[in-house]
Amino acid sequence: MSTVMLNGIPVSVGGRFPRVGDTANSFMLVDTSLKDIPLSKFWGQRKLIAVVPSLDAAIGLTIARKLEGLASEIDNLVAMTVSVDTPYALSRIGEAEGFRKVQLLSTLRGRDFHKDYGVMITDVPLSGLMATALITLDVNDEVLYAELVTDINSEPNYQEAVEPLLPPEEKA
Repeated sequence: MSTVMLNGIPVSVGGRFPRVGDTANSFMLVDTSLKDIPLSKFWGQRKLIAVVPSLDAAIGLTIARKLEGLASEIDNLVAMTVSVDTPYALSRIGEAEGFRKVQLLSTLRGRDFHKDYGVMITDVPLSGLMATALITLDVNDEVLYAELVTDINSEPNYQEAVEPLLPPEEKA
């Protein structure tokens, strides 16, 4: 069990968070059209997976906007934002924001994701939500970067997350 913070208050997080070198757990999430989306759909592509408590929360929307930009800048990258929001809410937000690149995915029928990716908030009243995280996968679903953000309302380190995806001449 891990602990993250929310406004200075410790929050317990259950499950096993991925480590660099792991093969990512498969998942089945739901897109804005209510279609089941497995991780295997993105085989052969590099992946950036942001986990957020909700896209209706300021931090969730900020992260989704950042991933939209990154997905436009990096070749062969699929960027996903995963939340507990309903597909209807994700669709509404995606349309309002004009998202075209970032995949907005719900754990509606994929509740194992919370535990399998180590982001399951276990403390009431937030239990059922997920902690903020950012995970980078290569084309074979090997974990290249994994950050469980120490404060739920903080952004992850995007630069470190995309660094393994950049050609050597573009790395900082």
